[in-house]
Amino acid sequence: MSLSVPDQIRAPGRRLATAALAGAIAGGVAVAVFTVDGDFRTATEQVFSLGALAFGLGLLGWSGSVMAGTGIENMQRYMKTRSNWTEADSRRAMTRLIGFGLGVMLVASVSTVGL
Repeated sequence: MSLSVPDQIRAPGRRLATAALAGAIAGGVAVAVFTVDGDFRTATEQVFSLGALAFGLGLLGWSGSVMAGTGIENMQRYMKTRSNWTEADSRRAMTRLIGFGLGVMLVASVSTVGL
């Protein structure tokens, strides 16, 4: 018996995972760069804070697009703004931002504990 993951879960999961990988790489580079100027513990705390900021903004933006997305789309149609903004695109972007922040926070935490 094989487990099949629906496409509604697979695509956002892939976006989240690739963004987390990019965040992990950027977090590792940021820890190395911040360590050059100061001590290691301060560097990891600063990098974790930046990752938490990205994670929080993404989470806030994702929930905002879920709550107000349909209304904004209807307003744009009514006002004929010809904008390509959609709720789905906004959620995709915020998922990537959440994953990036998560990756940065994970690397900062692991590097603090590991070293």
